[in-house]
Amino acid sequence: MNEQLTDEERELASMVRDFADTVVAPQAYEADRTHTLSMDVVAQMGDLGLFGLPFPEEYGGQGGDYMALGIAIEALGRVDQSIAITLEAGVSLGAMPVFRFGSEEQKQELLPDLLAGRALAGFGLTEPEAGSDAGATRTTARREGEEWVIDGSKQFITNSGTPITRFVTVTAVTGTEGGRKRISTIIVPNGTPGFTVEAPYDKVGWNASDTHPLTFDGARVPAANLLGTEGSGFRNFLSILDEGRIAIAALSTGAAEGCLEASVEYAKSRTIFGSALSTRQNAQFTLARMRARVHTARLAWHHAARLRDAGEPFAEQAAIAKLVAGEAAMDNAREATQIFGGNGFMNEFPVARHYRDSKILEIGEGTTEVQLLVIARALGLAG
Repeated sequence: MNEQLTDEERELASMVRDFADTVVAPQAYEADRTHTLSMDVVAQMGDLGLFGLPFPEEYGGQGGDYMALGIAIEALGRVDQSIAITLEAGVSLGAMPVFRFGSEEQKQELLPDLLAGRALAGFGLTEPEAGSDAGATRTTARREGEEWVIDGSKQFITNSGTPITRFVTVTAVTGTEGGRKRISTIIVPNGTPGFTVEAPYDKVGWNASDTHPLTFDGARVPAANLLGTEGSGFRNFLSILDEGRIAIAALSTGAAEGCLEASVEYAKSRTIFGSALSTRQNAQFTLARMRARVHTARLAWHHAARLRDAGEPFAEQAAIAKLVAGEAAMDNAREATQIFGGNGFMNEFPVARHYRDSKILEIGEGTTEVQLLVIARALGLAG
């Protein structure tokens, strides 16, 4: 992980990597098997300051940046994607919208616990009929006096039903303007009457990550729970997704590296026809391509993160990073499973879990096709 890092960043990478190897990895198989997010691991991540990495100290953060967050997520993604996405979503989708668009009162009230890992929050964007096309949002919020009344549903919402989930921020149609839906974002505390966190999904992967559908049936929250200005929700969520794509690219790079590390170790120890698998040229070439993917993916997300942290435009580079890194994770997981042979089909081996987990990296936070669309538009090819 030491390519183009400062001394402070190398220290962070080493610290989180050690935590991942000694605390996260030993519990990963059982957590995956039982579909259980370890709140003890979450608490320890909070104690290490990981949830506060890219936030200023005045709100309880570490005063770092998105590069620091990506370094931590990559190190965790090597050994357990469920834990990595818990951190990624807790920061990018939980705390970051409050920090970026919240009032000072909202920041002071909500951020300290989120940045310390004492609380988690979800971001309710996706709906049964509105995924990449968020303009198709059907959830509504109407103003009645000093309250918003919310009706609708959301799906695939991460960190929405944990024991420490404090609230979800939801996108909702609050009217129309110029013939278009006016989409706003509203904070809905857990326990609000009319707000139901439905049963968790039975997923292909990320089994230890907390993911639920949400239902809103006349859920009432104070008017002051509006996050940002009315009608700015769609624009705000786009900027949040751009940042999140960098973090997902970092997670994907970690997954790709975890597959590579496990495959190199296995190839050296596995004897086939009287010699180590690693001595076979076809295995060497496979591992060399896996290494090249890790290197390329890391450079891509590093570049996007450096641009973001410097205040430069980064949307295209974030899309490139997510595209390249997501495909690297999926390709490395497939080839790692082949290197492991029959063992690669057993969930007790990390590469099997990476094989199941990695597909979502080509879907979540914008599909591969959406990234291609973003890149094409940057080339002036918008239709």
